[in-house]
Amino acid sequence: MDYLEPIASEKAFIMSQDRILRAVFIAGTDTGIGKTHAACALIHALRRQGVSVCGMKPVAAGCVETPQGLRNDDALSLQMASSTPAPAYDEINPLALREPLSPHLAAAHEGVTITLPPLQAAFHVLHARYDTVVVEGVGGWRVPLAPGLLASEIPKAWKLPVVLVVGLRLGCLSHALLTAQAVAADGCRLMGWIGNCIDPEMTAVGENIDTLRALLPAPCLGILPHGLAPEHAASLLEQGALQS
Repeated sequence: MDYLEPIASEKAFIMSQDRILRAVFIAGTDTGIGKTHAACALIHALRRQGVSVCGMKPVAAGCVETPQGLRNDDALSLQMASSTPAPAYDEINPLALREPLSPHLAAAHEGVTITLPPLQAAFHVLHARYDTVVVEGVGGWRVPLAPGLLASEIPKAWKLPVVLVVGLRLGCLSHALLTAQAVAADGCRLMGWIGNCIDPEMTAVGENIDTLRALLPAPCLGILPHGLAPEHAASLLEQGALQS
């Protein structure tokens, strides 16, 4: 399926040849580097252009029991950022796991085997309802989901373009370049990267960003300052992020 499809909406963010980004996968250089923050900023940027958009977290580990069921903070943030009416929680996060572990371990501890079909079914429900679906990954690019199944199989199987979130801290250069190589090796298209300033004390931030701009094989779509709310960070993302 081509997730860069024409849509009939005058308010939509129209790209070249009247095409709009229908779905995108948000990958990260590691866990805890701000994938959700960047995903929510992108959702707000799309909403500002009149696009009907929602977030999705197919697999979430580290969920808490609530009267409504298991809930994950990242998935709740995506739900809150989404266009109204927002999707039901179970549509955004079809697989919620209790323990904050690698998904294959958290699932095994609950006697669950993660497979792609139920996740893809939830994705198709959202894809039919919204112009754009912003799908956030779990952990890094090749985190195990189950024996023989890596997190990278989600964008690969669903043919989603990838935006890489680089957590700007010491070591980010190698992590970013290795992840970009892995994305290409898996046959996915890296359409751009977002720098997220997770370490406010990082030395030589500008020089590191310049190095990433020079070495990563995709454009920088924006640099998100530390502590800026996603709805405000949205204005820092280039409109080119949404182009084919």
